[in-house]
Amino acid sequence: MTADVSKTDDGPGTTPPARPEAVKAIPVRHPWRYVSAVVALALLGSVVYAFAQGKINWGAIPDYFFDDRILEGVWNTLLLTVLSMLIGIVGGILLAVMRLSKNPVTSSIAWFYIWFFRGTPVLVQLFVWFNLGLVFEYINLGPVYKDYWSSFMTPLLTALLGLGLNEAAYMAEICRAGLLSVDEGQTEASHALGMSHSKTLRRIVIPQAMRVIVPPTGNEVINMLKTTSLVSAVQYYDLFKEAQDIGQNAGSTVEMYFLAATWYLIMTSVLSVGQYYIERHYARGSTRALPPTPLQRFRSAVLPTRRPKGVPA
Repeated sequence: MTADVSKTDDGPGTTPPARPEAVKAIPVRHPWRYVSAVVALALLGSVVYAFAQGKINWGAIPDYFFDDRILEGVWNTLLLTVLSMLIGIVGGILLAVMRLSKNPVTSSIAWFYIWFFRGTPVLVQLFVWFNLGLVFEYINLGPVYKDYWSSFMTPLLTALLGLGLNEAAYMAEICRAGLLSVDEGQTEASHALGMSHSKTLRRIVIPQAMRVIVPPTGNEVINMLKTTSLVSAVQYYDLFKEAQDIGQNAGSTVEMYFLAATWYLIMTSVLSVGQYYIERHYARGSTRALPPTPLQRFRSAVLPTRRPKGVPA
């Protein structure tokens, strides 16, 4: 008696199982996306149409775009941004170290500084520095320096003190958050190897904290570039002050405001690109694959990509 191999589960006589039918995926429709896109385009078109119908001399913008006074204002704005950020970064690192110190005196002084400068507006601080000549007639540093306060406190120095000291309070909190993000075991291990506290900060803690410190610092630089427009109130001739004076003299006030806004957009865009690459540099130790650069994204979106052989399109 022989077995019927055609009915067994395995073997040469096994009937192959039927393949399941292909699943037909139906994409989910999102009609409200089209509605919202149409509404957004309509609003944008109405704004463009309103400005096109306004009494704006658009030809004045290219006429003054590369004017010597405007370019000087751009240079003064960049210079003030760099110097103020240097003061803010150096002061912020010092305040962060003081804030984390076990010495209650230095920690309390750092806390009071941060509390005061973060709690008062920048414009108020600028006016206080600018008008201290009403309180102090002279500045007397002994044999080092002595002069009238009005001669000492120039618009540039007023702007640097007002912006730089205020920025130091914000940078202190950013640096403190970065230092606290490093595991305490790193410090303990370095101390066990005989490294001093300052060397541990320079070699171990700060390099690891940079991944946390760099992104908000880049935002602070961009914000500082825009905040410099406040120094026009203390007679410092930055980009906004130069554009304001040209607009009043030429009768093109609004046009010069648009010109200044365009220059601010250009400078902040350049800083944003630089911030992206700096963040990408410090992300090398935390991510396996770096995010694609804007040029790489453009190439992948525009240029055709080669498919491996045997892979259907």
